[in-house]
Amino acid sequence: MNDRKQHVVKMAHQLFIDKGFQSTSIQDILEYSGISKGTFYNYFSSKSELLTAIFKMTDSELEKIRNDLLIGQDPADIEIFIKQVEMQLKTNRKNKIITLFEEVMISKDDELKRTIEERKIQNIRWIYHRLTDIFGIDKRQYLLDCAIMFMGMLRENIKFYQLAYESDANISQVVRYTVNRLVHMVNEIVQSEERLIPVQALERWLPDCNRHVRSFRKKLLHQLFIVKNILHQQNNQQLNYGDLLDFIEEELLDAKNPRKFLIDSVLQTLQTVEDKKVQVELQELSILVQEYFDQIDAK
Repeated sequence: MNDRKQHVVKMAHQLFIDKGFQSTSIQDILEYSGISKGTFYNYFSSKSELLTAIFKMTDSELEKIRNDLLIGQDPADIEIFIKQVEMQLKTNRKNKIITLFEEVMISKDDELKRTIEERKIQNIRWIYHRLTDIFGIDKRQYLLDCAIMFMGMLRENIKFYQLAYESDANISQVVRYTVNRLVHMVNEIVQSEERLIPVQALERWLPDCNRHVRSFRKKLLHQLFIVKNILHQQNNQQLNYGDLLDFIEEELLDAKNPRKFLIDSVLQTLQTVEDKKVQVELQELSILVQEYFDQIDAK
């Protein structure tokens, strides 16, 4: 995401926090962020798409925070998991994510509602994988059930804790209490050998996590990194070229209907870089992009 688009997302996010999503108009966003209507619609097709971009931005922030907490640590250490959950709650609170969710759920925007439901399932998937780290791969057939119940318990414990004490200052206590209950629950379920929902359900709920999609995303990000890294070593218009590469990334990974003619046009512009290393890597990028659209056409 280029700097200007990121600025619009941040400004809109603040407006949604201050005024509410429904009460904020596109004109409010234009005035607050200092952009024209044409620039807005160049970035987003609607206010709903802008809100989706906000969710993606906060998700990226949260993913980085959680990953940073794991650096140099044992993934099986349950204390790290507790810290990750605490930071997730604090990050969501700072970004007013729950408030935005509640606004969407009472709206008539079915697409945004599906986005929120998908985000909830992605969180369940993350919890499931972390429980697998902690309790072992041999117990994973029971851990999806546990991840779902943990998320429900945590949500309700936080809600009624706030009602009881009229404060959420000691949220760490709620997280630790709920994780302690989770440990007992996992042991009891494993002993009983009962399972409600098969792990394979995750792939049906999140079809975008299929192996070939994850593989493409990984290859694309790696190839873009190589090109950016080479350009970074040059001083010739590297910022403009970086923006073009960011556009390709956003169009392929974030847009619902990637526009091939625009991506091809950007690739042609990049071909003007007079560097053999860049040309070789751009050719690899072009092949990757073509393979992506070939897969779409084959469906």
